[in-house]
Amino acid sequence: MSKINMKDYGLSGMFVDESKLYSFTIGRIISQDKGMYRAVTENGEFKAQISGKLRYNAVNISDYPAVGDFVMMDENDGNAIIRHILTRKSAFVRKAAGTSNSDQVVAANVDTVFICMSLNKDFNLRRLERYISIGWDSGAVPVLVLTKSDLCENIEDIMDDLDDVALGLEIIITSSLKDDFANIKKYIKYGQTVAFIGSSGVGKTTLINKLIGENIFETKELRNDDRGRHTTTKRQLILLPGNGIVIDTPGMRELGIESADFSKAFADIDELSEMCKFSDCTHTKEPGCAVKRAVKEGILSEDRLESYFKLKKEAKYDGLNSKQIETEKLARMFKDLGGMKNARKTIKKKTRP
Repeated sequence: MSKINMKDYGLSGMFVDESKLYSFTIGRIISQDKGMYRAVTENGEFKAQISGKLRYNAVNISDYPAVGDFVMMDENDGNAIIRHILTRKSAFVRKAAGTSNSDQVVAANVDTVFICMSLNKDFNLRRLERYISIGWDSGAVPVLVLTKSDLCENIEDIMDDLDDVALGLEIIITSSLKDDFANIKKYIKYGQTVAFIGSSGVGKTTLINKLIGENIFETKELRNDDRGRHTTTKRQLILLPGNGIVIDTPGMRELGIESADFSKAFADIDELSEMCKFSDCTHTKEPGCAVKRAVKEGILSEDRLESYFKLKKEAKYDGLNSKQIETEKLARMFKDLGGMKNARKTIKKKTRP
């Protein structure tokens, strides 16, 4: 049996060098479903599970293997034990679905992240800002893909709106009715891994099927509200014909933004902040605020500034339970009185006869 060339699966020098620290076989996680893994090594594909030691040492869900991870494994008769996860060069992280606030790695070691948004009635600039923030933070290169352009009658207006939101991003416009994927294919290079993220029904699966050249993943017809019914439930890594690798990820749920990169997603506000009179300016009521002045002069839209504040606030509360959130809110309310303890003293004094 001929050996598999792991370079086809994105193996690079940085992973090879780190793997020399261990006496196991290097592999890459190619699928994950409900705690079960499949991994590929030079010897073939294996069903895999994590070792007891790795499970014991895991503090967070993000400490478990994810699709795209390079791992060190023991191989045995078609099965494998995952002993160690090699250092990730990039990771796309969200809050685990359900009630948990633990971080979950959706895809690891991705080179390019395609942020997909449909040009239908569901198009939302504020939601796009959220995805761009996390796209930058993943460590991969984000590219914006606007899908279903055949459903849009005002593309020019949308492109104008994107001038401030998609700073530094290449924008690709596609249609499921046309074969216009050349701009996406140029990012699919040998040994390079790409992933498609975005809400369910925006056309990610259609794009992946086009790149693969066959309908590996099933999609369903649009509902009467322009949204596709398909929802991917597994995360899988797939070799593309000719070259490149794609990771298919489920629609994002409970999207956490505690580590989002605001400095890139809101680079315009970050740049304006440097001209504020005070280095710790909150852009609310301080004199000499360059950001508020930009809004007044029409240079920066008020909606974008409000979106910035909203995402910042979400990031502050992300990961807290309801009781912790209420405590944090009260602490902010009474900040001017020197904290909640002093606030209670002040209230008692005022209520004394």
